[in-house]
Amino acid sequence: MIPLDAIESARDRIAGAALRTPLVRLHADAPAEIWLKLENLQPIASFKIRGAANAVRAADRAEVDAGLVTASAGNMAQGVAWIARELGVPATIVVPESAPETKLAAVGRLGGRVMRVPYADWWRTIEESRVPGLEGLFVHPVVDERVMAGNGTIALEILEDLPDPEAVVVPYGGGGLVTGIASALRALRPETRVYAVEPETGAALNAALAAGEPTEIDYRPSFVDGAGSPRVLPGMFSRVRELIDGAFTASPDEAAAAVRLLAERTRVVAEGAGALAPAAALAGRAGEGRVACIVSGGNIDLSTLAPILAGRTP
Repeated sequence: MIPLDAIESARDRIAGAALRTPLVRLHADAPAEIWLKLENLQPIASFKIRGAANAVRAADRAEVDAGLVTASAGNMAQGVAWIARELGVPATIVVPESAPETKLAAVGRLGGRVMRVPYADWWRTIEESRVPGLEGLFVHPVVDERVMAGNGTIALEILEDLPDPEAVVVPYGGGGLVTGIASALRALRPETRVYAVEPETGAALNAALAAGEPTEIDYRPSFVDGAGSPRVLPGMFSRVRELIDGAFTASPDEAAAAVRLLAERTRVVAEGAGALAPAAALAGRAGEGRVACIVSGGNIDLSTLAPILAGRTP
């Protein structure tokens, strides 16, 4: 659990980098009263700016001056590149070969250097928290507690706008987002249920909860590129299991339908991972009452978005 004072300190530290994003109602035929926390409106169109800004601004300046390094499918890449540009230091990003061009182009615009590697090598970098041969401060997209504290600031804002949510639903990639949010909620409103959602094509957390321990799964890449994994990261399972009330999956069809509904009803562009929480809530998996859903990002290739808006699943 991330201490509440660390999350509150992070809120002050990330000021000027991350926005205080709106919480808006999704009017849809659903069992719950669904509210959307629009992290897709951040400067990099993703919540990752929160954790990146907190981790780097809290680090020793001598470490930062050597440059920043991270491994990311695209959104933390942008967060690290954004803060590196602000500080005038280089940023090197290790990405899987399948990373969306929209996200990689954004990293380039921010001045970051991209290193494409096979998915297995990229996942190994995330597990080992290092890139052999590269110097600089490694900002882990998930397991860094300063990153998780930055993520937890989302919960502080939700409770200011919606003081009594029955549930908060969070997309799950590596677990850093749900750990930060759930830590703040457990401290401030423990009766609120917290659920994680994964794509059914990469539901490592669901498998681990069923087995009682992390287990390898048959991970299949999909357009939901910002969530799902072949295995729960070392050390994260024990953290997450103690903080959440359960986990769900959403199919690619459900995620695509949620992307389409958000565009139609609220004019919000969500990437696949950003639509997982609304997809679960729309299906009734999070129960009734007020349910806050984290729309974690909006970095989706137009070539992926176009068929979704036309009624197809990429």
